[in-house]
Amino acid sequence: MRRQCELLGLPRSTLYYKPVLGAGEETAANLELMRRLDEQYTETPFYGVKRMTAWLVTQGYAVNAKRVRRLLRLMGLEAIYPGPRTSRAAAGHCIYPYLLRGVPITQRNQVWSTDITYVRIRRGFCYLVAIIDWYSRYVLAWEVATSLEVGFCLLALDRALDVANNSGLPSVFNTDQGAQFTSGEFTGRLRAHQIKISMDGRGRALDNVFVERLWRSVKQEEVYIHDYQTVAEAVSSLGRYFAFYNERRLHQALEYQTPAAVYWGG
Repeated sequence: MRRQCELLGLPRSTLYYKPVLGAGEETAANLELMRRLDEQYTETPFYGVKRMTAWLVTQGYAVNAKRVRRLLRLMGLEAIYPGPRTSRAAAGHCIYPYLLRGVPITQRNQVWSTDITYVRIRRGFCYLVAIIDWYSRYVLAWEVATSLEVGFCLLALDRALDVANNSGLPSVFNTDQGAQFTSGEFTGRLRAHQIKISMDGRGRALDNVFVERLWRSVKQEEVYIHDYQTVAEAVSSLGRYFAFYNERRLHQALEYQTPAAVYWGG
């Protein structure tokens, strides 16, 4: 081996070199685990860390709960049952009460809500945020980013508020307790428009059930049947999907109308 290195003009240390990952990068093995976790979460959103770990072991992966917990947190996924949340407000951020328990949803712009989900690409991943009208299921705005900084959430909110110039502002805006949505920048925009702020109870992802259902549709009908090579490709393909979702996809819960027909017809 030493002779081979001499002939190639390479130091022997090259044989043992392992590339160092940059900040925010994950190994190929972890990216594969994240893909599998995302797919399984879509099927069984009630699986917590222990069940996810056990499931991965049955699939032949040598993993422990610590590793699975870190990856789920990185992906922004949590089990739908009362318990510790992975979406946590940052220190000093204000938490608002949940305002919608038992409230009938009877008209457009009564409630908007938002959430963030993980989207896989060939050699990495990105994050998708969307804002949806509860009554019509209409997706008012969406954005994609490669980090969980608040900026892309603010861009989506600004776009949704631009739509409101033609359709009216929501009475209530519901989010989880993630740092992006409890930030002063995000809540300040809502307060400036005199929109009531509602936040999911701790460990109660079903408080935002309409967005959870949207993510299931996006994953099963779009993300899992495409193999995005780049973030730009993901953005382009998601743009086509959301146009289809709003304008052409019939919803049983809407008596087989489209979200756009219900939202703009209401």
